Amino acid sequence: MGIRAGVIGYTGYSGAELVSLLAGHPHLSLCLLDHRKAGDAAGNAAPAPVAAGTVRSMEHVPWKAGVVAGQSLDLVFTATPPEISLDIVPEILDQGAKVIDLSGAFRLPSGEQYQRWYHAEHSRPELLPEAVYGLPELHRDAIRKARLVANPGCYPTAAIAALWPLVRQNLVDRKTGIICDAKSGVSGAGKKPSPKTHFVQVADNFSAYAILEHRHVAEILNQAGIDEQELSFTAHLLPIPRGILATLYMRLKEPGMLDQIQQVYRDAYSDSPFIRLYPAGTQPELSKVNHTNFCDIHCSLGPDGRRLVVISCIDNLVKGAAGQAVQNMNLMFGLDETAGLLK
Repeated sequence: MGIRAGVIGYTGYSGAELVSLLAGHPHLSLCLLDHRKAGDAAGNAAPAPVAAGTVRSMEHVPWKAGVVAGQSLDLVFTATPPEISLDIVPEILDQGAKVIDLSGAFRLPSGEQYQRWYHAEHSRPELLPEAVYGLPELHRDAIRKARLVANPGCYPTAAIAALWPLVRQNLVDRKTGIICDAKSGVSGAGKKPSPKTHFVQVADNFSAYAILEHRHVAEILNQAGIDEQELSFTAHLLPIPRGILATLYMRLKEPGMLDQIQQVYRDAYSDSPFIRLYPAGTQPELSKVNHTNFCDIHCSLGPDGRRLVVISCIDNLVKGAAGQAVQNMNLMFGLDETAGLLK
């Protein structure tokens, strides 16, 4: 079957989405690893759902010392909270498997940044220099050679995709500030219940949260190459299951033409099969990206040639999590980048 992969954390929203995608992958056999948190007798023992018609035989294996090597796994996906990933990822690497971590444990370049944004000490800072930020559109070559890939957050995926081509070309007037107004479906908050994600709170409602303190801000700053004081990021909770639509507002340094801006994106994403650029007169919508690994981008330029609005739209569970993880796996093992993601 080619790659022998394991998934830890397969009952969360991202983990279940990942299992569904991997179950239909043409180059993979799958092993579901039950990693139990301390004091959690149930662990992740429940089987993960998969899409109809894609089910293959999947082994359910309890976590124990040496299980990764014992199962001859080439790769393990860790769809676990950061504190769990910090505990188990080093052990997986020591057993000879590669890791794609879907948490925020290894996305930032230093323990100091992690402490600031996650309000916790990073217990394995020695692994941070080798962790590759898993946004293929930026780091495709490094991902191919990586042993540890930090799968990006969902909001950063949408925001970075919209920002970095312009910042790289020094087109943005960063002194005037950049606003990222991002809205996500409730699955982006994870499966663990909380008062904010309770049906009674979410239904017929719309709210902002973590204003100026969202932990994903650091990823946007690092990867887009901007400073904290230049970005105002606000996340909002939509009363829908999935999808992210981010609207970014900025000013260009010099007046330009829409065709010139669109060409910047075309050049940046010429070899990126999952970026779709929308022409004038059309706009991305959640219904067009949900259940896909696409990131849809659209630009509007004001009559002054400087006021620019960029819309970036993804499915938070696919391009923002599980699909991007599969995309990274394909690169790490020399497969076509789209394998298992395009029908």
